[in-house]
Amino acid sequence: MPAELRPEVAALQARLEQFMRDIFAPGERTYFEQHRAFADRWTIPPVMEEMKSAARAAGLWNLWLPASERGAGLSNREYAPLCETMGRSFIAPEVFNCNAPDTGNMEVLVRYGTPEQKQRWLEPLLGGAIRSAFAMTEPEVASSDATNIAARIVRDGDEYVIDGHKWWTTGALDPRCKVLILMGKSDPAAPKHLQQSMILVPMETPGVRIVRPLTVFGYDDAPHGHAEMRFEGVRVPAANLVLGEGRGFEIAQGRLGPGRIHHCMRLIGAAERALEAMCARVATRVAFGKPLAEQGVIGEWIADSRIEIDQARLLVLHAAEKMDALGNKAARAEIAMIKIVAPNMALRVIDRAIQAHGGAGVAEDFGLAHLYAGARTLRLADGPDEVHRAALAKLELRRQIGDASGNGSVTKPASRER
Repeated sequence: MPAELRPEVAALQARLEQFMRDIFAPGERTYFEQHRAFADRWTIPPVMEEMKSAARAAGLWNLWLPASERGAGLSNREYAPLCETMGRSFIAPEVFNCNAPDTGNMEVLVRYGTPEQKQRWLEPLLGGAIRSAFAMTEPEVASSDATNIAARIVRDGDEYVIDGHKWWTTGALDPRCKVLILMGKSDPAAPKHLQQSMILVPMETPGVRIVRPLTVFGYDDAPHGHAEMRFEGVRVPAANLVLGEGRGFEIAQGRLGPGRIHHCMRLIGAAERALEAMCARVATRVAFGKPLAEQGVIGEWIADSRIEIDQARLLVLHAAEKMDALGNKAARAEIAMIKIVAPNMALRVIDRAIQAHGGAGVAEDFGLAHLYAGARTLRLADGPDEVHRAALAKLELRRQIGDASGNGSVTKPASRER
């Protein structure tokens, strides 16, 4: 069973939940009202900065950063219920400076950044003064296999020259986005997992071009958004390289483990909100002479949703505890499991809520359609289900049967005495 939270963490969770009720709930309504009133959708509603200031004053800031004096000093397990609470809304994580992709980028800089990189980019990101993006996926290749990434990072004296075509660069359209971390190929002749590097690219650098905003099931997610981008002869100082040439996969593994579990934590919050909306709806709507709540199939939906949410939560907490105890690499099987389970669970719960709302469920009156679109993308983002299943199967075969060669092939099981 998951361990009990320290009293100070339980108190922090209570403060966060009160903030969500008293400040965020009305602020969320104001945010969308302000955003609808703008002629330019890529404008930040003023209430966002007001909520961020309130969260910082309340000590609810940078909660995501594990075991660090820069944040709340929480473990992954302790952060889990807080992240779940923030996951009830797409915009809530930003209020507390706990939003992707900034958290992942900040983690890269905390772990691998030079003092100069930290001063220029990490400090303003931790302060919420700027935002950032992560450019990895490419339209011309199957990016689920990151060894396919074709963007080039070529050394030229004291600079690197970047050429490439990226898309699904979340956050690049945000007017506050000032820097992105780009993954590209620096040495095509090196061993497969040493060909890639990561480099910091300021958004105002000549040659960085936004091609278009992309939509997710018709949602542009403005003012944050997802960009298709071109990098054409982009020159940045050699000092912008992160960690060193050929270290891209190493950085990615350090970045993606926490990022994946954070997505799963937030998805549980989204599913809880959908279940609450479903229960409220069916208690008040009448069809065929009785409330929807008394229709047999509705009761099954509610029961199944509660079971599935709690199952997923326990698996997430188990993964978080293993990450804390043994490290991200040792917990890679558990991280793969939750990355498969959480999005699929959330989709089932949200879909039932949509069905219970009828036509209102596919409109934006209750936010369920947007929740569904966001959850569906997470069966692709940070690795598709199929890749995680393949990795999980390989790990399980090694555990059950053994791997004498060390290259992923399985050996004949040794005989056992009965």
